[in-house]
Amino acid sequence: MDARDHVNAFLMAGVLAPGGCVGPDGGVDLDALRHAVAERIPAGPRLAQRVRRAGRALVWEPVRPDLARHVRQVATVDGRAGFEALCARLVVTPLPLDRPLWELLVVPGVAPARAGVVLRVHHALADGLAAVELARALMDPVTDPVTTERASTRPAAEGPTRSERTSELRPGARARLRAFGEGLERTTSVLRRAVPPTALLGRVSRRRAVTFVDVDLTDLAAGAGAAAATVNDALLVAAAAAARSALLALGEDPPSALPTSVPVALPHRGRSGNAVGVMLVPLPTDAGDLVGRLRRVAGLTRAAKAEARTRGTFELTRTRLGTWLFGRLARRQRFVVLFVTNVRGPEHPLALAGARVERIWPVAALGGDVRLGVAAISYDGVLRCAVHCDADALPAVVVGRALGDELAAVAALG
Repeated sequence: MDARDHVNAFLMAGVLAPGGCVGPDGGVDLDALRHAVAERIPAGPRLAQRVRRAGRALVWEPVRPDLARHVRQVATVDGRAGFEALCARLVVTPLPLDRPLWELLVVPGVAPARAGVVLRVHHALADGLAAVELARALMDPVTDPVTTERASTRPAAEGPTRSERTSELRPGARARLRAFGEGLERTTSVLRRAVPPTALLGRVSRRRAVTFVDVDLTDLAAGAGAAAATVNDALLVAAAAAARSALLALGEDPPSALPTSVPVALPHRGRSGNAVGVMLVPLPTDAGDLVGRLRRVAGLTRAAKAEARTRGTFELTRTRLGTWLFGRLARRQRFVVLFVTNVRGPEHPLALAGARVERIWPVAALGGDVRLGVAAISYDGVLRCAVHCDADALPAVVVGRALGDELAAVAALG
């Protein structure tokens, strides 16, 4: 599904505090970092495999990663804004195909006495949930007892975990026929025109924008709970408000609902690093009655999540030919206008080569003709979000501000 204007990779940006491989001034000992990563690679076996063509097939081939190329330092950035701009460039920078499809970049200048890091993992290796597991494999838990006790009282975002399971039914002829019909309906849905033309859809340029937004997880969970909703529902409501603000800033009237694609991790992953269903949620765009919108979205997601897990992965992407066809149809679709993903992250702080990871933000890839995506991860008591959009089509500053304001409004409900 990669193309010149779409790099199908998951990016995690973080900030490291002094300690371990990070000196008091924020400088990083690359040798110490590479040594720590080398010791952890066996825990994530795909980190030591590359894709090789075998005739007409593509296969995984074991290789020994050259950590001088995989773990390296990039040019100094100018604070958080410079870090966001670097991430915006990286989301359109291909990963080399002659080596394992990941890299860990050290970024000076993110904050005083701090070091930035960016972990990029191609979706051939992992989806968002599996990418978090790979990141965990490279890190250690912070063993500060005070921090651990404080973190244990915080709520976790309700992104799916590996322990979640759904019941399995033996499909008979009727069940197989029904599954075929549902699969055909989902396949042809890509051709539907669910929304009028909008700035949220169109050819996606290579000039991207990334903006980070944070909100306290305890406050957000309490506010969402006051409306019988979840943290994930609150994120969806805020993403819809952000998209609405972007359209209004461009002089467009928002559609009454924004069909939004939300990945749902499947409980039975097997050997695959990618096992996600697709939940489609028509998010309301009216500006009033925040509690009412939260309740409506909560009702929609409860039904849609169970259905997505039952149906499994999207039928058209289960084969190589189907994926090729889907990639082309997706560039002209008007069925989905927004991507939103929320991954359950570590509840307790982690350390990379002895340096505490203070912050983590996920940046998910855009796809097809969709120009706006919002990704979130819960980490150490904070829901950390990243807006990723086409900078030539949408005002990223407006989107980020509106997302933060709406999340703050939900948190205030508690």
